[in-house]
Amino acid sequence: MSVEPAVAALSERQWDVLRAVEERGFVTIEGLAEEFQVSAQTIRRDIIALDAAGFLQRFHGGAGIGRPGSAVRLGHRYKLDVALDAKQRIAERVAKLIPDGASLFLDVGTTVEAAARALSARAGLTVFTNSMNAAAVFSAEEHEVFVLGGRLGGSDGSLVGESVVAALTELRLDYALIGCSGVEEAGAVMDFDVRKIVIKKTAMRVAKRKLLLAASEKLGRSAQAQIAMRESFDAVITERDEDLPPAL
Repeated sequence: MSVEPAVAALSERQWDVLRAVEERGFVTIEGLAEEFQVSAQTIRRDIIALDAAGFLQRFHGGAGIGRPGSAVRLGHRYKLDVALDAKQRIAERVAKLIPDGASLFLDVGTTVEAAARALSARAGLTVFTNSMNAAAVFSAEEHEVFVLGGRLGGSDGSLVGESVVAALTELRLDYALIGCSGVEEAGAVMDFDVRKIVIKKTAMRVAKRKLLLAASEKLGRSAQAQIAMRESFDAVITERDEDLPPAL
């Protein structure tokens, strides 16, 4: 379903609700009602309308990004402009951690795409990814790049499905670079898209080292389903100096 005809019909408050979801990953009705100084019922109606139009997914007590299709397309476009400095710092740190000649899995998402651009300056990497956007930044002359074929999961360039999981299962990699929607206070690493979670989990199983790439704004957030616990990762790479990982 195309979202373009519905865009013009959004009210200013509905745009604000949508931006809040895009920036935070998940919002509550009560929190938005307090933030916008309107009733919970008003926010609930906005979320129902945005859900029906395919911009976001309604959950019990709130809303988030979870449905494939138009919401993912819109989300990726907005996310390209969110936390740019943080993503660049994360990317630079990842590129310093991963040596030339390493084999690695690159997850989907704008933070991993930023890391891919930084990693493309390394030499002789062997890259497996289900992100067409991440694959496209590497030079075929400098690196071996394998796109794990599957079903298109949205115009963020993601590929999903059993064929991606099956291909990953056969691999043995040095690193898996994983993105997420949030990290709960108790340490659960969360995401909204269950189709992508099974791919993330498989990549973690076949990699010697697991790196979680997450801007600090995602710490303390929740989402729909759990990827793993924070301690399952060898390092959590954020933009904050206090989160600098040891050499791997």
